[in-house]
Amino acid sequence: MRFRQKPLAEQVIVITGASSGIGLATARKAAKRGARVMLTSRDEEDLRRAVLSISSEGGHASYVVADVADPEALVQVAESTIREYGGFDTWLNNAGVTIYGHLENVSHEDARRLFDTNYWGVVNGSLAALPHLRSRGGTLINVGSVLSDTALPLQGHYAASKQAVKGFTDSLRIELEHDNAPVIVTLIQPTSIDTPYTVHARNYLEVEPAVPAPVYSPELVARTILHCAEHPERNVKVGGGAKMFTMLETLAPSVGDRFKHSMFEQQRTDRPPRHQDTLHAPRAGDGRAYGDYNGRTRQRSLFTAMSLHPVATLAGFAALGAGMVLKNTGRG
Repeated sequence: MRFRQKPLAEQVIVITGASSGIGLATARKAAKRGARVMLTSRDEEDLRRAVLSISSEGGHASYVVADVADPEALVQVAESTIREYGGFDTWLNNAGVTIYGHLENVSHEDARRLFDTNYWGVVNGSLAALPHLRSRGGTLINVGSVLSDTALPLQGHYAASKQAVKGFTDSLRIELEHDNAPVIVTLIQPTSIDTPYTVHARNYLEVEPAVPAPVYSPELVARTILHCAEHPERNVKVGGGAKMFTMLETLAPSVGDRFKHSMFEQQRTDRPPRHQDTLHAPRAGDGRAYGDYNGRTRQRSLFTAMSLHPVATLAGFAALGAGMVLKNTGRG
């Protein structure tokens, strides 16, 4: 496969789940760097606001309303982007939602809807994008989760859907490589991110849910995604917490299971629960990148930086070490 990714300023990027959270943060950053972006989600009001905001800052953005659970709707997104921009270079499957609650309490209807969004949304988006990406070359980026490699109590269906996303993404990558197709396939695996994730979640708990620390900013994930739009990456974990979880799963799974018992409390607040969510339908007026996390939100991750820029990071450490040696030598 001979294919060179374009600089971001020369790209057209399609983003699902673009009206809030990671998708919105990515759209904003991509547009600021000169990319033309096509935003899609179920929420027309918040999509319109996002496009107006991006345009007011000099960016180029459009939107198409679509439910990722509908494969034909995503084909229409691809066709609309080709008509408007002449094609696209990167397609980001980002739309997702979670359910908090014990697995025995979650209805089949809710669980199926979650899979329609989280898993089938990735499948539908990928299959809609591939004909065009195959013909001219491009990048397909799927957003999984740290839970693509492990599990968590109270979010069992979400973890299962994200493990399905990883299985689909890894299998698709191999098939495309076998065909020598000019398509780079990347899986992004964030840990806890401060987005409206808990606000949008269907909640079976008797309290408002929470994301466990450490919690990172959506901009960190957006920067990672845009790096992958320009550089070939296979799989990128975002946040050091992601690496900790997967190391426990690999090296000491029984210890990891015991550790995860603490997640029953870490995913609960002492606040009464909200009674609205976006599992089955959008909710206008909350198109924002950040959520309600009231702790420290980390803007950077050394682990992710080292994953994406190992040479530069090691060189920085070497320079810092040399500077400290010289400083101490001068004192002597």
